Amino acid sequence: MSEITYRRMTVPDVKRVAELEKICFSSPWSYNSLLGELSNDVAYYVVAVDDGEVCGYAGAWIMFDEAHMTNIGVEPGHRNRGVATNMILHLMREGMKRGAERMTLEVRENNHTAQRLYASLGFAYAGMRKRYYSDTGENALILWNDCIIDTYEKHCGSDRFTFIKEDSNDAQS
Repeated sequence: MSEITYRRMTVPDVKRVAELEKICFSSPWSYNSLLGELSNDVAYYVVAVDDGEVCGYAGAWIMFDEAHMTNIGVEPGHRNRGVATNMILHLMREGMKRGAERMTLEVRENNHTAQRLYASLGFAYAGMRKRYYSDTGENALILWNDCIIDTYEKHCGSDRFTFIKEDSNDAQS
């Protein structure tokens, strides 16, 4: 595997992201839903690219002073390599550029692996949505990071608008 780069999702990426949704989730977002996110003014999606192929993606809706992470997925062969961490940090960076100070997300109550990742990035429990996931009826934990600037600086240094390992084709830099 080569060095993984990160950039904003584009229309040609949507087909692969939809495939990853099906690999990663029992209730995947559709191709059309993902395509629609590219024209959503508050949405921002990042993809991780290894050797020319998208191996991960993450999205957030950034409004006012907060970002809401909508989804994140990593191809199984690329897990535990920091891909998800880097994509979340990328979303935080974009959130800061747009004025966000905080970030929230929902995670399945039984997804302890993801919960550990989120905790390592400063997310803390803030509540629960009962029977949130329609496919299983599982509860969702609501997590918040109340200071994404601190988290970003802890992981990436004080220059909060420089992101290491970023693809030079990212027009949002």
